[in-house]
Parts: sequence; structure tokens; C-alpha cells
Amino acid sequence: MSQITKAQPRLAFLPPQFNVWVLRLVTWMLPLWLRYKLHITKIDASDLDRLVEAYKQSQMGRLRLIIAFRHPSSDDAFCLGHLLTKMLPLAARRHRISLKSPVFAHFIYDRGIPLWAGKIVNWLYPRLGGIPIHRGRGDRQGLETARDILVNGQMPLAIAPEGATNGQNEFVSPLEFGAAQIGFWAMEDLDRVGREEDVLIIPIGIQYYYLDEPWFKLEQLIYQLELDCGLSVDRHDSLVAIGQNDRRPMRKLLYDRFYILSQHLLYQIENFYAHFYRYEIPERPLLEQPISRTEISQRLQHLLDFALQISESYFNLPPQGTISERCRQIEQAGWNWIYLEELNSPQALSPVSRKLADRIATEADLRLWHMRIVESFVAVTGSYIKDRPTIDRFSEIALLLWDLVAWIEGGKPTKRPIIGNRRVHMTIGNAIPLSDYWDRYKSGRRQAKQATLDLTQELQTAMEGSLDRG
Repeated sequence: MSQITKAQPRLAFLPPQFNVWVLRLVTWMLPLWLRYKLHITKIDASDLDRLVEAYKQSQMGRLRLIIAFRHPSSDDAFCLGHLLTKMLPLAARRHRISLKSPVFAHFIYDRGIPLWAGKIVNWLYPRLGGIPIHRGRGDRQGLETARDILVNGQMPLAIAPEGATNGQNEFVSPLEFGAAQIGFWAMEDLDRVGREEDVLIIPIGIQYYYLDEPWFKLEQLIYQLELDCGLSVDRHDSLVAIGQNDRRPMRKLLYDRFYILSQHLLYQIENFYAHFYRYEIPERPLLEQPISRTEISQRLQHLLDFALQISESYFNLPPQGTISERCRQIEQAGWNWIYLEELNSPQALSPVSRKLADRIATEADLRLWHMRIVESFVAVTGSYIKDRPTIDRFSEIALLLWDLVAWIEGGKPTKRPIIGNRRVHMTIGNAIPLSDYWDRYKSGRRQAKQATLDLTQELQTAMEGSLDRG
């Protein structure tokens, strides 16, 4: 996404316009995209019969189905699409179950995705049945559309309850309440008209694994980041250990380099905010003296909080909620200044007013930059790699650092480096019936809130239980 220098017309709602021919084209192209664009060469799933049975019951009109999938990566949607369009029908045929075509799902997506993904996605997602949601505010139109489709649509509804990617395979971010709330709203609508279908949530875990452990490619990425940050390093021992496949020394050498890189980059950003934004740097040792993992994590969280305060102060927002919630509120505030209702009518603003609107849009986009720096690091801790130094964990955090450097250098991290070919494993969890919570939910406002919290926690536990942490 290039820097915004002009105010834009207000973001219009993109109503779902599902087109089966578009889905068939995407289904045909998806394996090629997975293999040659995303370098995903294999996708498998465990307990797929659970999803087959849920789709069967849904198509028979016995239940309404929510698919709640993990969201560690922007590649998740493509993997889920492959699961639904290829793997699910094949599994159904093996069980001699005939599912009605199309076997797919409506899905909720962030309204901001088409802004950076481009005009093709802006056209494509509605025709695949997507429902856009503004995450930073109560999006009444989007939520009502999702609610209606869950109750009356011909296909299930897919939701990523984490709300955004966290870049980490083996860590589930705290879930948002959207999946549970939309499910309960659907129960209300079904009950109101005397329909007896239950609403089920099927949790789906997604994990990525590198094939052949591409340590050399990872080392190249770390080295490039070291150059970008002005570090002078000796690669000899690392390359020798990788070449000899000497696991323990190799991981130790790369971890030490990565640790120094992380500390150096953290100090650079602290200095930037201290010099230009009056950030009070916590007491710290010299760069040559390494700090503990706990201190890195604490310093990082302190810095992220300050960076968000810069944007919040500009948009006059109180620093309320989790870091993720604050990011969404800042994003929405920026959009409110960039995308204006007045510009939906060409002659609504005078030339001077238009130039002033352009000015405030430019400044709003600049203030969003601080939030973009933060949002990739919401779930990062100082111990993720140290606790289990696998190629997958190394690569996840290295790519998050690459995102950060890309933002600082003025780009948008959409074209990440390719470290190696991957396989994907998807885990279908046990269905969670909302009828188990329904009596409590309809007993009163306080009970409804607690039922929503409890259901979300059960879903969180199910998603965490799907993880393979070796």
C-alpha cells in the first residue's frame, strides 16, 4: 500500500454476490496458487469426518454451522478454501455421503484487505460470498448481513476468531467474541420464528511446517536483516555448521545472532522514539552487553504501548482495551479522516476544502504508521524461539522482523521472502453446540454476557488443543 496523499470517498459496503462460476474458477486455480505462489506443496487434515458430518447435517437443515479457523498467516484463507473445495468433497465420497454443490462457505473478512490487496480482491471476495467487517467499530450492516446469512444462507459461515494474524504457528491469540455473538444472534432469530436448528461451531486448527528444514535460506534472511540494521557479522561458523548439518551448534549460533539483531533493532527504535517523540527509554545496558529475554519482552511491550499512544493522542482516543483492540480503534479513526462521506458526491467540496481534506488524510495515514509497526508484534515474546528453536519458530519471528524493517523502509510487507516449501496440517475439532449455552444466554443480560465469555473460552481451549508443539 503506497502512502495516501488524497482524501478518498467513504468505504462502501461490499455486499456478498456469490457466483458459483467464480468459485469454480478459483477452485481450479487454487492448487497452482498454493504450490507456485505460496510454496505449499501438501495439505492434510485430521478428523475430517467431523466436518463431513457437520456439512451433511447442515445441508439437511438440521443445524446452522460456523467454521472457526485459526489465523496465524495470511495464507490461511487459501488453505481453508482447499479444505472445503477439494478435501471435504473427497472425504464425503469416501463415506458415501453426497454433499450438495457448492461445498464452500461464506466468510467474514476485514474491510481493509481490499485496500492493500488491490482491485482484484475488491471484485473477487464478494463473488466468493465474503462479508466485509470494519473491525474498529460496530459495523451494523456487516454484522447484520453475517447474521442473516448464518440463519438463512445455503452455506456455512467461516470466521477467524483471533481477528488478525499473529504470525505464530504455536500461539493462539486471545479470541474475540464475534463468533460466539453471531452464533447467539442466530439462535435468537431461529427461536423467534420457531425453527429448531441448533447452531454449531466447528474449530479448525492450521499449522505450517517447512520441508527439508531450509536453515541456509533462514541464515540468508537473518544476514540481510543484519545488513539493513547496520550490523557487521562473521557468518563463517554459522555457514559451516549449516553445511555440516550440525544441529546443536547451528541453532546456538543462529540464535545468538538473532538475539543480537533483535536487541540492536529494539535499541534503534527506542532511540528513534526518544529523539523525536520524547520517549523515556528504560535504563538499559550497552548494546555489547546482552539483556535477558524477559527484559527484551518487557521493553518491547513498553515501546509498543508508547507507539500506540502517539497515534491515539493524534486521533484523540483513550488508550483503552488490549493492544489488538487499540490497533483496530486507531485504524478506524484514521479511516474516518481518510474516507469521507462528502466525497461520494463529486461537487460536495470546494477546491480549498478538498485540499484541506487531502492534507488531513495525508497526516492521518502518517499517524497510522505507528500502529502498523505495533500490530505485527502484538503476540511476540522474548522466549518463543528459545523455548523451542525449530526452523518454523525461527522463521516466524524472522519474518515478523522483516515486516518491521519493510514498514520502516517505507514499503508494505506483502512480498515476503520465500524460505522454503511448506506443508500444512489442519485439525478439525469437536463441534461446540450453542444449545449447551442457550438457556443461560436467554436468562438475562448478565447471563448472556457470561455465556458469551464461556463459549469463547471453550473455543479458545479447543484451538489451543489443536496445536502440535512437538
